[in-house]
Amino acid sequence: MITLKSAREIDLMRRSGQIAAEALRLGGSEVRPGVTTKHINDVMHKYIKSKNATPSFLGYGGFPAAACISVNNEVIHGIPSGRLIADGDIVSIDVGVLLNGYHSDTAATFPAGNVSPKAMELIEVTRQCFYEGLAQVYEGNRLGDIGYSVSQYAHRHGFSVVEEYVGHGVGTQLHEDPSVPNYGVRGKGQRLMQGLTIAIEPMINQGGLEVAQIDRNGWTVVTKDGSLSAHYEHTVAVTSNEPLILTSLS
Repeated sequence: MITLKSAREIDLMRRSGQIAAEALRLGGSEVRPGVTTKHINDVMHKYIKSKNATPSFLGYGGFPAAACISVNNEVIHGIPSGRLIADGDIVSIDVGVLLNGYHSDTAATFPAGNVSPKAMELIEVTRQCFYEGLAQVYEGNRLGDIGYSVSQYAHRHGFSVVEEYVGHGVGTQLHEDPSVPNYGVRGKGQRLMQGLTIAIEPMINQGGLEVAQIDRNGWTVVTKDGSLSAHYEHTVAVTSNEPLILTSLS
């Protein structure tokens, strides 16, 4: 069931989103060769706790960390560990924050050291895919308009769109209705209504769209062909005017 949010609820989500945005910025600033993914997680976790907030992911379905940190061919749900980031790696960080009963969710991919031009293009295209989708977030449009815009931009640049994992509604639950695919047909799908709050999160692969879950930890999703993957996400509210990004730094 889709739950529309009041202006007060959206304001509460924005407060949560500000903490998530700063946690993501701090985590991204730690991405460099020789740093462990656990260190990045710990920096983010400490910051979230300092704001009297709770990491949405910690313990969610048994997930063992405050942030998902995925490297290179890892698409999503990378578990922070003692793994050292290497020169040329790309590192996707996904974080959620719970504050005053409301969640927010945001992600981005960061380069470590001397990253190849093709990898940098993947990061930049993935980010722009989000903004192509955001441009469709107006009352009366449909979810298919968002997904179509995301996928068309990725495909024009020679990249593929992960279809097995999608965006979602956000609110008092981390994952709410509706699902928000990064592909679709214009004019199809759930109509966007004022008060709808959703996470738009393109997951874009350098190679094919097929993915698989790593059995050894039951969480991490990787590209089947070993190609690089990038991730970009914001929590967004549908308003009577322009869309409102709830997880941007003010």
